[in-house]
Amino acid sequence: MGEKLLEVRDLKTYFPISGGLLGRRTKYVRAVDGISFDVYRGETLGLVGESGCGKSTTGRTIMGLIPPTAGEVIFDGKDIFSLKKREMLETRKEMQMIFQDPFSSLNPRKMVKQIIGGAFEIHMPHMKKPEREREVEKLLEIVGLNSDYLTRYPHEFSGGQRQRIGIARALALKPKLIIADEPVSALDVSIQSQVLNLLNKLQKQFSLTYIFIAHDLSVVRHLSDRVGVMYLGKVVELADGDKLYRRPLHPYTKALLSAIPIPQVGVKRERIILEGDVPSPISPPYGCRFHTRCPYCIDICMEIEPNFKDIGDKHYVACHLVKG
Repeated sequence: MGEKLLEVRDLKTYFPISGGLLGRRTKYVRAVDGISFDVYRGETLGLVGESGCGKSTTGRTIMGLIPPTAGEVIFDGKDIFSLKKREMLETRKEMQMIFQDPFSSLNPRKMVKQIIGGAFEIHMPHMKKPEREREVEKLLEIVGLNSDYLTRYPHEFSGGQRQRIGIARALALKPKLIIADEPVSALDVSIQSQVLNLLNKLQKQFSLTYIFIAHDLSVVRHLSDRVGVMYLGKVVELADGDKLYRRPLHPYTKALLSAIPIPQVGVKRERIILEGDVPSPISPPYGCRFHTRCPYCIDICMEIEPNFKDIGDKHYVACHLVKG
């Protein structure tokens, strides 16, 4: 698998809910509730699941945009949650994020050269303005945009062009890790493949490592080496991408994959319809989080939380019915 770049250990991110006359914290939204995984240099790890499963919160917590409740994130040998402000600023250069919505992630009052060049102003304050603009021009060219766009504002671009600007901004400081939080979900289908192909090309060109967050398994398959499936704050299955698509083991993964149409005339996949709604992350079910919707639920599923275990060949699954 190569060298580990990122290690996530028992990560938890809870959001307090205040209530009562005194506004006390009475409950917590358990957005991320004890997940662990590794990311290796040069690979793409896909994180997938329904809306509200905690995948975006995971990415933002790793980036330090949301404070963790518990757990560790080791990036390139450093525990990022224990770093001081100046050390975190240095580390932040090596970890960048591409946001979901290119309409809201770019400052509407700044020109393109200011949006992308802002990274140089913060991390390389001694860089002269002409040099900064030359670097921004190079970045625009890399993501397929014209250098004439330097003095334009975000509202003058299409959604796909705005996302390319966001990608250029993420590349500015030559990061080792990029967390892409649903980078194509807000784009037209015709543009999505162009952006995915660009991300693929840039990964090879700059030896990047990606965490690719999405709710669409077919999109994740296009880009990811390994895929982790999340449900209600937990990772329920993690495996090599091809292996996961060929032989999913967790009932939730099977249900997600059954919704992907097969692009072949006359070939159909048996559709698995999940009953009920996703439980509230404020009071998740006892035992297996998925047991309230699982068609194969047995007594132990309602009482004991399954271990996230390796059943062989680096295929991890949290299910009592899957034996290692």
